[in-house]
Amino acid sequence: MKAHFILYVADQNRAARFYEAVLGRKPRLDVPGMTEFELSADAVLGLMPAAGIKRLLGERLPDPERASAPRAELYLLVEDPGASHQRALEHGAAELSALSPRNWGHEAAYSLDLDGHVLAFAKALRLT
Repeated sequence: MKAHFILYVADQNRAARFYEAVLGRKPRLDVPGMTEFELSADAVLGLMPAAGIKRLLGERLPDPERASAPRAELYLLVEDPGASHQRALEHGAAELSALSPRNWGHEAAYSLDLDGHVLAFAKALRLT
């Protein structure tokens, strides 16, 4: 199974450039209405304009452009969460929580991306 995680964004181009800089990779697809980044062999991050999903699914869908609180978190396990977190901050993310050990066995840092999604970079802590 391959998982696609789609974030609804206000400005697809702005979000695409942000994630390209933060992830350190080019999108595998970048067309009007969708940008995709290969995260692993089994996971893809998609960026879709909020207006586009509203057109696609219609009036029964709550308007994603009216959301005021984060409704999604992208939690990425990476080699160097501190460096990834710093790149996100340098490209406009707002820090929520600095890199620190968490009680679930990871070291993680949290920020808000340009559209208010929670973005976390983490790695497993070494148990001694």
